[in-house]
Amino acid sequence: MFTDESKHFFKSLFTIVGPIALQNLISAAVSSADVIMLGYVGQDAIAAVNLASYIQFILFLFFIGLSSGVIMLAAQYWGKNDTYSIETIFGIGAKLAGCIGLVFALAAFFAPGFLMNIFTNDEKLIAIGSDYLKVVSPGFFILAFSQIYQAVLKSIERVRTVTVITTTALVLNILLNAVFIFGLFGSPKLGVKGVALATTISRFVEFGICVFVCARIKEIHFRLETLFRKNVVLLKDFIRYSLPAIGNEAVWGAGWSMYAVIMGHLGADLVAANSVVSVVRNLASVVCFGMAYGGAILLGKQIGSNQMALAERNASRLVWSTIFAGAVGAILLALSRPLLFMIADLNEQASHYLTALLYINSVSLLGATINTVLICGVFRAGGDAKFGLILDTFAMWAVSVPLGFFCAFVLHLSPVVVYLIVYLDEWEKMIFNVIHYKSKKWMKNITREFAQG
Repeated sequence: MFTDESKHFFKSLFTIVGPIALQNLISAAVSSADVIMLGYVGQDAIAAVNLASYIQFILFLFFIGLSSGVIMLAAQYWGKNDTYSIETIFGIGAKLAGCIGLVFALAAFFAPGFLMNIFTNDEKLIAIGSDYLKVVSPGFFILAFSQIYQAVLKSIERVRTVTVITTTALVLNILLNAVFIFGLFGSPKLGVKGVALATTISRFVEFGICVFVCARIKEIHFRLETLFRKNVVLLKDFIRYSLPAIGNEAVWGAGWSMYAVIMGHLGADLVAANSVVSVVRNLASVVCFGMAYGGAILLGKQIGSNQMALAERNASRLVWSTIFAGAVGAILLALSRPLLFMIADLNEQASHYLTALLYINSVSLLGATINTVLICGVFRAGGDAKFGLILDTFAMWAVSVPLGFFCAFVLHLSPVVVYLIVYLDEWEKMIFNVIHYKSKKWMKNITREFAQG
């Protein structure tokens, strides 16, 4: 049964996972609210915003990669109580994230049609999605600071603070969606542009709260000097450990975006059905994915303080408990079919697709849970992001993406069969992840000794 050691681990884990899961739940709720409210605008609005959101999705993957680099290093330095190095890591991460956010902001504002054309050739969807991207683009740059700062807060176990920040922004987003879509309180009915405006305003509010919190955190002190602090060794370490994470997220995200390209060219009905299923899948995965990312913080702290045997035992506890949570989520997702038709008013063909896509995602979610807890949880806690990069590159770009294009545009298989083929990619790479986990090659203390000041 449970030992004192395991009880302490699970207590610490759920202290972190609870706020992360709540944050993910509210984030998924925002997506749900978008779909429900846009349902009153029309099916084309749902499909267009879903495709346009892949640009944000790719940007978030860059930020997740940078945040993973921050957490990999900062969590281990937190285990050593080296706050000066954590501050320096924040400065490095914030500068890189700002550059990436600026590029995406400029592209979305000045060339939204070009970006939308990547995902669909439907002129109506391109026009609607372009309007959305142009309005939402300013938030891309401001989001850079917020994401990196929140990663630092997570690494020093201030997860509840992060949850308060993001929850405030997300709840505001939902409220403003209602105001701008339905024209509440005398506001004009802005439709898709209203959703984008609500998102942008909430991003700026989130940034303002981060600045407010930053001035009051006692454990670490961020000043303007922090952004320009020079430490060649830490910079090299950050690049060494974050670049594979960024590459992994970019490779994985680009792969998923290519799945969207395939679906976008198979018809708006499939895109609309997938939009609804994706919302429910996100809701079903909040706990298991929260456990994976939260566990990485605890394991990183233990590895940074050289408690290797303890970290190994807790890694096993993290993996099995996360798999259990993922299995429960997959079952609930499969049972949610009656609720899905209440979320949005789809036409007959899209409704037909929806049932099949739901069951495919249920199977895919369990595989994604296992791979996520290993790649993003266990391996990255030990500073190993390279393995995930190599594995995802091969599984997605040598197998799933070309196979999906071949089946869709050469063999002309049905949209549901093509969807099944590309969405079962998680099961292709699982065996390799398990083998790497058993090898223990991922477990490394990546901290260094610095004279602070």
